[in-house]
Amino acid sequence: MFHKSLILAVDMYGCPNRCRHCWIGHMPNRRIGENADRWIVDYFSPFFERITYYSWLREPDFCDNYKERWDRDNEISVNARPERFELASFWRLVRDPDYALFLKETGVKRVQLTWFGMETMTDRYTGRKGAFKELLKATDILLANQIAPRWQAFINEENKEQIVSLADLADTLQLEERCAAFGERFAFFVHSGSCDGENRKLYDIRIEKDHVPDKIRPYYMNYDEVYTEQECCELLKDDHSHVEYHNEEQIVLNVSNTYDVYFNFTHMTEAWKIGSLKSIEPEEMVRRVITEDTAALRTAREVTLQTLVEKYGNRHSKRAFFIDDYKSYLLNCHMEGVKNP
Repeated sequence: MFHKSLILAVDMYGCPNRCRHCWIGHMPNRRIGENADRWIVDYFSPFFERITYYSWLREPDFCDNYKERWDRDNEISVNARPERFELASFWRLVRDPDYALFLKETGVKRVQLTWFGMETMTDRYTGRKGAFKELLKATDILLANQIAPRWQAFINEENKEQIVSLADLADTLQLEERCAAFGERFAFFVHSGSCDGENRKLYDIRIEKDHVPDKIRPYYMNYDEVYTEQECCELLKDDHSHVEYHNEEQIVLNVSNTYDVYFNFTHMTEAWKIGSLKSIEPEEMVRRVITEDTAALRTAREVTLQTLVEKYGNRHSKRAFFIDDYKSYLLNCHMEGVKNP
C-alpha cells in the first residue's frame, strides 16, 4: 500500500468541442460503460490509501445525469473527495437551466471560459459554430447566478488583434463592475498555452514575445517570465541536465476512453502511455506508475537539454515560451523525430 494520493481523471463521456489549443490532444468521443468507474477504482484500490475519481478528462459534466454522476464520483472515491475547481461546461450552461444552480450548490464561485478572439475566430478554434455566442450567454448566466466568469484567451500571431477586441468587449460588458456587485472579481488573462497536443500544431503562428499588443501585456500571464525561443536556446545550449517530470505525494493519471493510462505531464501519445488497464496486470501498472516508467520518460533521462537544443531549437525564433514549456516542446520534438525548423 502506497501513501501517495492517486487522482484518476477518466474520459467517460467525451467533449462537445475540438479546440485547437487542447494540450492533451484530440481523441474520438465514445462512452465507456457506467460500471467501468468502479472497475477502474477497484483496479488501483489495493495499492493506494486515497483515490479521487473524476468521470471527465475534457469537458466536465458532459452527461445528462451530471448530478447523479457527481454523487457517484464522490461515492466511489476512496478516503478522498473530488473538487469542483473553476471548470464547468459552457455547452451545458446554455442548454440546461438547472446547471448553474447545481454549480452553486456544489460551491462553485468562479468558472473559466476559453476564448480565441471574436466570433469567427473563437468558433473556428473551438471547433463548432455558435461557440462564441454560447460563451457570451454563459457569461450572463454565471453573472445572474452570482458566479464570476474568468475569461481565458489563447493568443497567437493570427488572432492577436482580436484578443485586444476581446479585452475591449469585457470592458464594454462591465464585467469587473458586475462581479464586484456580488463580492467577486472578474479575471481576464491571456497566454500562448503550452506547445504540446493540438497547440503544438500551431507552432508556426505562435506569438512572438514582442508582438504581444501593449494593451494585452498586463493580462498576459507572468509576461516578465516569458522568453523568446532564441533566449531559451541560449539559456539551454550548455545545459547537461535533462527534462524532468516527477510526481510528489500526489499522482494524477489520465485514463482515455479506451482504458489507456497516461500521466498528466503532457499530451496523450504512444510514447507517453503507461499502459492499458485491459491488458496489463495491476501490479505491473502500479510499478510503472510509481517508478515513472514510460518510453518518453526513459528517453528524457538519457538525452540532455544541450542535445535537444542542438537538434530541435530554432535560434532565430522570437516565439514566446515559458522555459519549462520549451523544455517539454524540445523533448516531444525528439520523441517524434522532428527536424530543425
